[in-house]
Amino acid sequence: MKIQTISYDHPDAVALDGQAQAEYTRRYGSGDVTPLRSAYFDPPNGIYLLGYAADAPVASGGWRAQDAPDEGYARGDAELKRMFVVPEARGQGLSRRILAALEQSAREAGRIRMVLETGALLAEAVRLYTSSGYAPTEGFGTYRGDPESVFFEKAL
Repeated sequence: MKIQTISYDHPDAVALDGQAQAEYTRRYGSGDVTPLRSAYFDPPNGIYLLGYAADAPVASGGWRAQDAPDEGYARGDAELKRMFVVPEARGQGLSRRILAALEQSAREAGRIRMVLETGALLAEAVRLYTSSGYAPTEGFGTYRGDPESVFFEKAL
């Protein structure tokens, strides 16, 4: 897989995001309602990555800077968003490669903690994050207080 920095509104990113939203809808009955804009992922305040295999987008993920204590964030947070691997490419370690690249990018940008929210029903995501050193944390952002959400953190 070749990993490229790309704009969140690039057609390949939009296509993968659509697939992720469809999966959320299948599992939860609706997509993710977190407001996201392409500018949130513009360096140095974030980054969005796509993984390509045979010139086809197969994996995605990004982080955006978060510093709003009133929403449950802490100064220096990077929030992980839109981690997704197409079904036919799962089980090959692609999400781990995207995650490692995102952590490195956030660290280089001066962020000190990566935080994320995922669905409690996404067992494969929970396994990825816990096996990558993430620990449960208090809720934040759009889904804090939602019983179907779980929250994780990792020092960078």
